[in-house]
Amino acid sequence: MTQADQADQATGPAVGEPPAPEAAAADRSGWSRRRDRLRRSWGRDARGAGCWRRGLVTAALAGLVAALLAWHRSVPDQLGNLGSLLETFLPWLGLAVPVLLVPALLRRSATALIALLLPCTVWLLLFGGLLTDKSSGRGDFTVVTHNVAADNTDPAGTVRLLNSSGAEIVALEELTPAALPVYTAGLAAKYPYHVVEGTVGLWSAYPVGDTRVVDIKIGWTRAFRTQVSTPKGPLAVYVAHLPSVRVEFDGGFTSGRRDVSAQALGDAIQGEALGKVLLLGDLNGTMNDRSLAPVTSQLRSAQGSAGSGFGFSWPAQFPMARIDQIMSRGMKPTDSWVLPADGSDHRAIAAEYRYDR
Repeated sequence: MTQADQADQATGPAVGEPPAPEAAAADRSGWSRRRDRLRRSWGRDARGAGCWRRGLVTAALAGLVAALLAWHRSVPDQLGNLGSLLETFLPWLGLAVPVLLVPALLRRSATALIALLLPCTVWLLLFGGLLTDKSSGRGDFTVVTHNVAADNTDPAGTVRLLNSSGAEIVALEELTPAALPVYTAGLAAKYPYHVVEGTVGLWSAYPVGDTRVVDIKIGWTRAFRTQVSTPKGPLAVYVAHLPSVRVEFDGGFTSGRRDVSAQALGDAIQGEALGKVLLLGDLNGTMNDRSLAPVTSQLRSAQGSAGSGFGFSWPAQFPMARIDQIMSRGMKPTDSWVLPADGSDHRAIAAEYRYDR
């Protein structure tokens, strides 16, 4: 061993020995400096405001978002139907949280960060249950509803989508005289029974009968009731396309005709004699929309009971709301999902049902 090596061994710490006091002190000094910088950054700013007094506007906005989520039914409809507009896109209000998180962090505001817990908590209470998978296995039959769109760019592609869906019962809305023969011919082999009333129709692998138009107060036919004879027993099926809503510059969120139609449809379902009831259609509103209460208060949503996620169906390319609905009474939904986009501006939705509850 050289003399230099011996010197290095003599002066260096032995393996396993604690660092020299000077090194430990340096480490502690580095941590202290970082801790002091953190304290200073969350301490008073140039104006003398501490972390509890900064970001009060952000905290107030977080409180407003939480209030809108918790008491959305208190937002009045008298001014441009703002309440219904809010409820149509209510889940998206949760995006305000990450938006407000940015200024809360930039301002290093403890008050704002704590306030953001309010909308987070309320949003999770309202919608957290939708994020879990609630499916419960195979059912007895599958149903599909689809607003195929009057200006559908690919009716033949829609036929292929429906034929491959695995459904025994298919409801279609916004049928046109030009496209109807395409659907009738394309679905005939898989669905030998069908009924069309106005611009809505139903195709079924099971016999149908006792069909009657449901007057939803719009002057033409966009809803009917029929009886489907499933292998498990009779089923009353309602197919409906409620009037569209509009966001207008001078009228706000106009939904008057839709609301009147919802009441008429709700009255018809309330008077239904059969215990097993299925509603398929484009209701132009979500389950949160108070204006659809005449319908939603009587029936259970397949997506809410057996789906996973929000099941948004419109618009097709970037779905933001579930305005197409599958609802039932007297049966158990076991699964619910959304089909891929086709030539329509809506996406088809599907659900699986067990006839016996």
